[in-house]
Amino acid sequence: MAFNDLLKQLGGVGRFQQIQVTLVILPLLMTASHNMLQNFVAAIPTHHCRQPAHANLSEDGQLEAWLPRDGQGQPASCLRFTTPQWGPPFPNGTEANRTAATEPCTEGWIYDNSTFPSTIVTEWDLVCSYRALRQLAQSLYMAGVLLGAMVFGYLADRSSEDPPPRTSPRASTPPPTQPGPWSSLLHRLGRRKVLILTCLQLAVAGTCAAFAPNFHIFCAFRFLSGMSVAGITLNSVTLNMEWMPIHTRAYLSTMTGYVYSLGQIVLAGLAYAMPHWRHLQLLVSVPFFAFFIYCCFIIESARWHFSSGRLDLTLKVLKRVAWINGKRDEGAKLSLEVLQASLHKEQTTGKGRASAMELLRCPALRRLFLCLSVLWFATSFAYYGVAMDLQGFGVSIYLIQIIFGAVDLPAKLVGFLITNFVGRRPAQMASLLLAGICILINGVVPKVQTTVRTFLAVLGKGCLAASFNGMLLYTGELYPTVIRQTGLGMGSTMARVGSIISPLVSMTAELHPSVPFFIFGIVAMAASIVTLLLPETLGRPLPDTVQDMENRRGRKLQEEQQKQMVPLQSSAQKRID
Repeated sequence: MAFNDLLKQLGGVGRFQQIQVTLVILPLLMTASHNMLQNFVAAIPTHHCRQPAHANLSEDGQLEAWLPRDGQGQPASCLRFTTPQWGPPFPNGTEANRTAATEPCTEGWIYDNSTFPSTIVTEWDLVCSYRALRQLAQSLYMAGVLLGAMVFGYLADRSSEDPPPRTSPRASTPPPTQPGPWSSLLHRLGRRKVLILTCLQLAVAGTCAAFAPNFHIFCAFRFLSGMSVAGITLNSVTLNMEWMPIHTRAYLSTMTGYVYSLGQIVLAGLAYAMPHWRHLQLLVSVPFFAFFIYCCFIIESARWHFSSGRLDLTLKVLKRVAWINGKRDEGAKLSLEVLQASLHKEQTTGKGRASAMELLRCPALRRLFLCLSVLWFATSFAYYGVAMDLQGFGVSIYLIQIIFGAVDLPAKLVGFLITNFVGRRPAQMASLLLAGICILINGVVPKVQTTVRTFLAVLGKGCLAASFNGMLLYTGELYPTVIRQTGLGMGSTMARVGSIISPLVSMTAELHPSVPFFIFGIVAMAASIVTLLLPETLGRPLPDTVQDMENRRGRKLQEEQQKQMVPLQSSAQKRID
């Protein structure tokens, strides 16, 4: 394959790559904030029932006289006495509950606003019998990410070539046809245009969510935000990967992961500075207007132009990149004839554009799709099982958010070293296996050992973050160019399925506190075994077509057969001698 050689001739990691990678990767800093925003905008402050309107605290005594006590002696959150209860406090505060009548908080709640002056929970009273609505907002956001991964992954793989006209079996020449406006639009999309579209969508939807007048409208805009987050993530990764030489892909993947981890740390600072949920929602959304503007000036992937049969556009963008990198002489040597000669293999093996159905129809793609789906699902399933319950640690939510973001930095560095020097497959297997072990051990450690449990949770989360980081690189290297974005989109879809199911599994803690940990840990460990079924991609060129994948697998089998034949030939020669 010649694309890697062309990139090296035109500057390798030159000025263009440095500028474009930086610009394209910046939006990921804020998409991380949107993914974890639920921990702050939907935080649940301490709360209890509001006293009846006719109550006179100066006459009836303190507010505590109206509040029952839970098993720990704390005021109940969802009940109040029908009449104030007098008398000395009982040792555990629960004896009065057995004799006095109680009722729900019919007149609302009083919230402790010392940490969070306003959240969607306090503004729309999403507590007690309405508590499930709080999770609905996050579930709809994740559903939007799921849909966005499928839709924007598919659109970004659409060919820039006009669709071929339909032919009549009785006609000697195909009749001219005019594609409809929607068909024409779809055939002009690619990585760059979908990235521009999703940045604008997230800017508008996120800003509108900050001004939502009610919970239903807020959920609708969060759903749209989730769709655009998926599109931005997938297209940023793919666009950068297709403009970088082979030897830099692991560095690029690690840098992408670091940007996402820094985004989680940045979110803690932004949330601390802007504790009001509307201000925070607006603060993490407005930057996407700037991202939308400058993304209009980035350059589309030459690989995508070529895979869609547009050698003229491929030549145009390669010449422009050569000019930016200061390789004008090399760019001047490029022509359609040179490209046709250099990329002859890619053209002769076919430019067939694979659809999403090819992931199941083609045996080679089906194997990849099934294995990668398990890995994406398990990583996201366990990751969100650990990362989305920051208030459960009993310490400052801002501190835990920083720790959870900071642990990703060394974890991804170790993952990078293994990925770049040992291989993609060993790194993926080790990260999932270690994460599963940490989660399983956390399920048997007593709750009183909070330090040990927190350490295991942080270590497990770091391993899962490294797994996420490696999955983006590994998936992009396994799928061919003609379906790479669709494959990444389907992988992200399975990840979103895991993130949606994860809260449901957490509810099994009502059966036993350790059940969720066992489920998360076992799934992660089982997925690590599936990695053995995938090929290694370290140091190998990106496949452009399905035929390239099959050829690569055929060469691997041939090399293994040759290795097995050498000793046999040697021993046979010895017997003859």
